[in-house]
Amino acid sequence: MSLIENSLEKLRRATASAKEPGAAPISHPTAVRAESLATLERRPMHKRIAVDFDRLRDAGYLPEQGQERFFAQYCHRIKRPLVDQALGAGSAQDSRLILLSSALPGDGKTFIALSLAMSMARERDISVLLVDGDLPKAQITSVLDLRDESGLLDALKDDRLDVESLVLDTDVPNLEILPAGGPSEGAAELVASARMRDITTRLITRNPRRLVLLDSPPLLVSSEARALVPIPGQIVLVARAGHTPRRAIADAIAQVDKSKLRGLVLNDARVGREHGYYDYYGSGEGVSNQPDYHAIRHTAP
Repeated sequence: MSLIENSLEKLRRATASAKEPGAAPISHPTAVRAESLATLERRPMHKRIAVDFDRLRDAGYLPEQGQERFFAQYCHRIKRPLVDQALGAGSAQDSRLILLSSALPGDGKTFIALSLAMSMARERDISVLLVDGDLPKAQITSVLDLRDESGLLDALKDDRLDVESLVLDTDVPNLEILPAGGPSEGAAELVASARMRDITTRLITRNPRRLVLLDSPPLLVSSEARALVPIPGQIVLVARAGHTPRRAIADAIAQVDKSKLRGLVLNDARVGREHGYYDYYGSGEGVSNQPDYHAIRHTAP
């Protein structure tokens, strides 16, 4: 019997066996694949926007021209452990959700969030979704001229609304934006609801390459911020040199889970000639034995 005849005979026997009562059905890889693809949840089409870098720079949300390379080095130093933690073997899924907050307004938190998101978007193997979760101020939404766009608050208010359909693509490769959305009463209660956790889970699971960077309100002046801090897997706090009291930093640190706290970014710090950065607060009261600290020279808007 030839090889072809032998193969045909085996196929005939398998088909006959499958027709017997109680026999397991034959698995057809092409059929299984078609069924799997049919059950995949389709990603809604994203609207695309252009990022106006001149507008961002004029508003103080990007470093001045001529300082980009210098500042990029600091953003790289900040993002590296966050990205490694998010994508490391055995990392929890929520480690891809990173929250940026501060103790008080005016610390430059949104400046850091925008710069860090753009730095992360340069990575080869990930995409970054920047979520405007600072619902009282919505600075990212405002500076990007997105106030007429639906966003996070709209998804929180309407359980039928797919949050992914509100995500905006940008002309910056691998960078997406979710605006704050329309104003709403009871924003703190909406953020504290189970719906908020469902939304963040959806944003992570829809794309396994996606890191979600959540710009939060300041911790010490916002009930929305305190409702947000239990959700992410990683937290970064921003302080401003000569502006944020040490006591406020200590109180902000006390608000978060220390196992999730990845570091404190010191904004508008004096820059040393030798290293280009130094720890302004050192290991003083309230910040000792904490994660990494990075000093960045910038005047917060």
